[in-house]
Amino acid sequence: MSNSIHIYGFHSVEAQLESSPESIIKVFIQSGRNDNRITEITSLLINQKINFSKSEKNILDHLAKGETHQGIAAEIILPPLPGQKALIDFIKKLSNSPLVLMLDSIQDPRNLGACLRTANAAGVDCVVFNKDGSAPINALVHKASAGAINKLKIFQVTNLVRTIKALQAQELWVIGLDGDVITSIYDINLRDPTAIVMGTEGKGLRQLIKKTCDQLAQIPMIGNVESLNVSVATGIALFEVRRQRQSS
Repeated sequence: MSNSIHIYGFHSVEAQLESSPESIIKVFIQSGRNDNRITEITSLLINQKINFSKSEKNILDHLAKGETHQGIAAEIILPPLPGQKALIDFIKKLSNSPLVLMLDSIQDPRNLGACLRTANAAGVDCVVFNKDGSAPINALVHKASAGAINKLKIFQVTNLVRTIKALQAQELWVIGLDGDVITSIYDINLRDPTAIVMGTEGKGLRQLIKKTCDQLAQIPMIGNVESLNVSVATGIALFEVRRQRQSS
C-alpha cells in the first residue's frame, strides 16, 4: 500500500523530478520567488505536465513542519520498499563483487538520510534496513540524503538477522562495526563480496546481530571521543572498502 508525504528543498524536489516524476502529486512554490533555480524547476514542471501552484510562505512552512524549505515543497507518492526476496534476487544478478550497507535500527531520520547520502557517494550496490525499529522514510530522510535516496537501491526487511543469513548463503562476508572489539576495519580483507552492518549511536549493534555477523571490527580512534556519528562511521568503513578494491 502506497502513501504520500511532503518533501521540501531543492535537492529533494529536483532528485524526485529526475528519478520519479510520475510519483509527484503536486509541487508548491513560494509566491514571489522568481530566481533562476525556481524558473528552471517551473519550466520542468510545465514540460512534464506536473501540477504546481504558487503558495504563501506560511503554507510551505506548514508543509515542511518548520524546517528550511528554500521556497519549494512537493507532495509525492511513497511506494512500499522491496523486501528480502527482492534483495536476494538483486544480489544474484550482480556481476561485480557486491557491497551492501545494512543499517540496524537507525532511529534518527537525519542520520538515516545521511547514511544514504554516504552510501551513494561510496557507490554501494544497495542499502538494507529493518522495518521495525528504524526511522520511516519521510521528508527529513529525503532532505538529509540530499537526493541520494532517489539514486539508491533500498530494501526494507522484517528480520535483519534472517536477512544477514540469507546474504551469507550468497557468499557475502558480513562485518559488523563494534567499538568494543580489537580487530580494526583496516586489517580486514574487504575485496570479496561484503556487507557492512552499522548500528545506532550509543547502543550500537544489537547482540543477536553481532552474533550473526561473520566478523566484528572497530574504527581505531586516537582522540578522546567514545564514538562517531553513524553516518561518519559508515563513510569511513565504506570508503575503506573502496580503497582496498581500487588498489587491488
